[in-house]
Amino acid sequence: MTQIADHDRGLAFDLATLGRRRLLTLLGGTGLAVLTGCATADQTGSSPPGTSAAGTTTTGAAAACGEETPQETAGPYPGDGSNGPNVLTESGIVRGDIRSSFGTSSTTAKGVPLTIELTILDSGKGCAAMSGAAVYLWHCDIDGKYSLYSQGVTNENYLRGVQETDAQGKVTFTSIFPAAYSGRWPHIHFEVYPSLVEATKAGNPTKTTQLALPEDVCTKVYATDGYSQSVRNLARSSLDTDNVFSDGHDTQLAAVAGSTSGYTASLTVRV
Repeated sequence: MTQIADHDRGLAFDLATLGRRRLLTLLGGTGLAVLTGCATADQTGSSPPGTSAAGTTTTGAAAACGEETPQETAGPYPGDGSNGPNVLTESGIVRGDIRSSFGTSSTTAKGVPLTIELTILDSGKGCAAMSGAAVYLWHCDIDGKYSLYSQGVTNENYLRGVQETDAQGKVTFTSIFPAAYSGRWPHIHFEVYPSLVEATKAGNPTKTTQLALPEDVCTKVYATDGYSQSVRNLARSSLDTDNVFSDGHDTQLAAVAGSTSGYTASLTVRV
């Protein structure tokens, strides 16, 4: 299979690909800490409970809630209008099953079935469920290619979709297990928006981050047909050296259950 040389080559590369809207979003709130390389309390181990890395006192509710999910780069292939294509404003993007393209194509992505369950919580409100928020989720296919961008799949929009959170702050996507491509640990991208309206007009996300998949499950999946390239790429990478997860991945590593006939990846996201 053809490798895609520009996949998530680090923050400097990703920043060069981002539009003004994404840069302004990243420069606000927690995104500033990512861009400047500021350490979080968990990374430094120096901040006592109830204080932030900067030494300011947090509210009791926020401190009890747990660590906020970190802001991460959207990568070069977001499809949200910040770097080329904008799938968010297209009719059909709001869906739970993201395996097939919609619109002018109906191609279905192949791979081991994967259900992705995210629970979105508001860390500023004691981890109250974020009902009525929206999640835009995307990831690569079995060959490590991203629809809308990669050679051979620029006319596809599979493995991308938006869901509105329910009363418990949950969204569920039906997809396939993504490949491991050169230079990155297996992962899934997603953005959290304050509402479905904001998401489908490609507004400003509240959180942009990534989900990591556990090594033992990846090893099992990549032993199945179609993932041979991923076996080599997984062996050459690790969570500790990945340019996104190397600074800590406790809040981003999904819990995965099931078998190669179908897995479910679950993650609680604190925004």
